[in-house]
Amino acid sequence: MTRSTLISRIFDTSRRSFRAAGLAGLLLGGAGLAGCGLQKDIDVELPAYPAQLVVEAYLENGQLPRISVTESVEYLAAPTPSVPTDVTATLTLPDGRREVLRFAPGQDRRTGKLYTHLGPRTLAAQPGQTFGLELTDTKGRRVTGSAVVPVLVPIDTVEWVFNDKPEAERRAYVLMRFQDPETPLDYYRFQIHRRRVNSNPEVEYTVEDRLSNGTEYTLGTGYDFKRDDTLVVSLYHLDRPYFQFLQSVQDARNANGNPFGQPSAIKNTVEGGLGVFTVLSYQRRQVIVK
Repeated sequence: MTRSTLISRIFDTSRRSFRAAGLAGLLLGGAGLAGCGLQKDIDVELPAYPAQLVVEAYLENGQLPRISVTESVEYLAAPTPSVPTDVTATLTLPDGRREVLRFAPGQDRRTGKLYTHLGPRTLAAQPGQTFGLELTDTKGRRVTGSAVVPVLVPIDTVEWVFNDKPEAERRAYVLMRFQDPETPLDYYRFQIHRRRVNSNPEVEYTVEDRLSNGTEYTLGTGYDFKRDDTLVVSLYHLDRPYFQFLQSVQDARNANGNPFGQPSAIKNTVEGGLGVFTVLSYQRRQVIVK
């Protein structure tokens, strides 16, 4: 099982030794200066943090609830996931009924995502409804979250335009248009996959309607696609907490390994632990670039 994006290199525990070179050595390549005494071994004391429960839960209308529960690990730990087996996951439905999700690790063939807990029946989710999630374990840890179902925003058109290069080098950019509702503070995620959605997207980014509320939106790509490419174009309408979570994850990835970047914390949508709980609202179109 692969590691959750939430537990990869975000939380630090324990003490590790690092080898640091002087800034002058870094700027000048370092090779010729290492023998001049500018290299020094130092010990960096990293604060200790207890392992926390980490959840990734993306509910969908008409699908069985599938969620992933793991534990956070130390910053320099081996890339092996820690999956607790004593977690009770309970989903609260909009009418107040509570359903316990059974521990049944597997992989969703439709999306390719790994999960640890599976719901007993498919969801019926309508815009504006609120779902809740509670995780508890034998160590006394408790994680809670709630999510509102966003309104579906449909795709109006998907089109593409080729450049004028010779056929062997010809590529197309893709444009997707949709009508933003007149309600303020709407958030979107734009994705394009090749052939199917259970692989990494070719294009992915998020936008908000702060400056262009209630207008027609056009989202596009670079000259990335060849003739006869089969593409799956997706438009997600997000709630604000999930939008902020996605942005914080991207910021953390950009800062990781960058000595001049500012550290970025993940903006969780749950309390008492780490992670995200949301209800997905999206529309997809499959096109063949001709």
